[in-house]
Amino acid sequence: MKTTTPKAILWLVFFFIAGQAYSQISLPAVFSDNMVLQQKTDAPIWGKAAPNGNVKIVTSWDKQTYTSKADANGSWKVNVKTPSAGGPYEITISEKNTVRLKNILIGEVWICSGQSNMEMPLAGWGQIFDYKKEIAEADYPNIRLLQVQRTTSSQPLDDVTVAWGGWQQCSPATIPEFSATAYFFGRDLHKNLNVPIGLIHTSWGGTVAEAWASAESLNLMPEFQEPVKEFSNMPRETNPKDWMTLVQEKDFGTVNNVAVAAQNKYNDSDWKTAVVPGLWEDSYLPDTDGLVWFRKTIEIPDNWVGNNLTLSLGAIDDSDETYFNGVKIGSTDGYNADRIYTIPARLVKKGNAVIAVRVIDTGGGGGFHGNPANMYIAPANKETLRENLDGEWKYKLAVNLKNTNVNLQNRPTSLYNAMIAPIVPYALKGAIWYQGESNSGRSYQYRTLFPLMITDWRSKWGYDFPFYFVQLANFMQVKDEPAESGWAELREAQLQTLRLNNTGMATIIDIGDADDIHPKNKQDVGKRLALQAREKTYGQNIVGSGPIYEKYRIENGKVRIYFQPNKSKLVSKNGELTGFAIAGPDKKFYWANAKIDGNEVVVSSSDVKFPIAVLYAWADNPVCNLYNEAGLPASPFRTDDWPGTTINNK
Repeated sequence: MKTTTPKAILWLVFFFIAGQAYSQISLPAVFSDNMVLQQKTDAPIWGKAAPNGNVKIVTSWDKQTYTSKADANGSWKVNVKTPSAGGPYEITISEKNTVRLKNILIGEVWICSGQSNMEMPLAGWGQIFDYKKEIAEADYPNIRLLQVQRTTSSQPLDDVTVAWGGWQQCSPATIPEFSATAYFFGRDLHKNLNVPIGLIHTSWGGTVAEAWASAESLNLMPEFQEPVKEFSNMPRETNPKDWMTLVQEKDFGTVNNVAVAAQNKYNDSDWKTAVVPGLWEDSYLPDTDGLVWFRKTIEIPDNWVGNNLTLSLGAIDDSDETYFNGVKIGSTDGYNADRIYTIPARLVKKGNAVIAVRVIDTGGGGGFHGNPANMYIAPANKETLRENLDGEWKYKLAVNLKNTNVNLQNRPTSLYNAMIAPIVPYALKGAIWYQGESNSGRSYQYRTLFPLMITDWRSKWGYDFPFYFVQLANFMQVKDEPAESGWAELREAQLQTLRLNNTGMATIIDIGDADDIHPKNKQDVGKRLALQAREKTYGQNIVGSGPIYEKYRIENGKVRIYFQPNKSKLVSKNGELTGFAIAGPDKKFYWANAKIDGNEVVVSSSDVKFPIAVLYAWADNPVCNLYNEAGLPASPFRTDDWPGTTINNK
């Protein structure tokens, strides 16, 4: 007779336990205690059970019992009918075991996504206006928060990773690291609708729109077909090479830990020229994250020799190492920190000197982006003797991380696969979105990409839910004269996206920050998004939008601008209208006079005898003041369709 060995018994026990575990009811992370289900709908609930098992679901609000038979893989799904807003309730799900979800509310559910301005928390690195006061007052138990963690994948995943183990009640303890924009949006809806609000926050700073779209949608755009195919062939769980290691390996400017590209006699004759400040993705290096070297040669005046100097470079995105004649004089990490370094007297010698800056950007615009007035060199404590450093610098790209298996969050489909697909088909009322900065170097492409992404999400959920987004804020230096602007072109692409059904746009051209790509006023951002939803989704009799350009007419040497119908009259805030420019057939724009005439604006200039085109707020950081009486700013616009600076960028 054959006896069973102890080892065989252990294997039998292992397979028994594994089989038992596999047959247990399990739910995706979007289902937990404290969750909010969308009211008055058929809300999908899904999960895993034993293969071919019979799953029973009981909802406490109506004592209704639902059944679902799991398939051969153990997957099951059922739609439960939800009542009007209310709660708390429970849902019981059972097969071989029982899972009870408690403290459930029925209300309005919104998904909140985008890049860093959506991700920006109340506290932490964000520290929005009055953040301590806002956190202390954030006691809203009927606002519920679900924080999706950052994850990438080359294939759609079945589940997301979430913080805190699932949904949480909004409180001073849970709100500090949550999206400020999402919170203020939800708070405004909660106060004005008096219903529970569920906020699913899933965003990642410095990311591009194509990362948030599916392979099926991106394959409709020829320029994404090969990148999508390449990424989809990567292992689902890719362990990317440490980006710092890759940068060190590829950096031509550093040899054996010596910054050779910073040396005075280094041959930079093959380097290109850039005008700084200005984010490189908006100009000379579109679609680039990584390492770039910059050099500028200056002449040291005789009376500076042997004295300490102050070197000010303004803000740099993200980190820098700065050298003077090959000697490192400082380094800073942080996109919004002004770089002010001391050059010791022993290094200050007569003749030419080279300032070299090694810049690393891990996402977003990249490079010098502060106020031009903050770029100078001067004797210490004698700024009146300064030499300005804005203008032309030489540069050379060392490493583009977007061409590697680093920064996978910016590969096409990576965030859709990991941070959106697993949430489908959780019942939503709608979506809010704050993104675009990372696509501003490819603004014309965004005209197609952004509405494609919105349509993609809607097709996955199976209905055309409301989609409200934030137009880019004012940022960077104010220009003295009308000029090209990648950010203006991106705002135009966002404006054009309003052609898509059931969309709305919050214009924030008046609440940005010239020196900070992450403006601290997120209260008004959330409020303006909520105004869109309250007017368009919930039918409240309010004004949800500022003036939106509709058409123009040329008449007697002037251009008359018409706006879409609005219940609120046009007004000029703080004096005469500003921000308008006008051009004739030579396509040269001049600042213009503008007058409000009813719901129209009449634009003219003595410099343009035969006007054919008008710009409004067409700049990175425009000075503009057209509003409506509801206090909402007009969206930037142009009347022409002349090719812009990003038209050929893919």
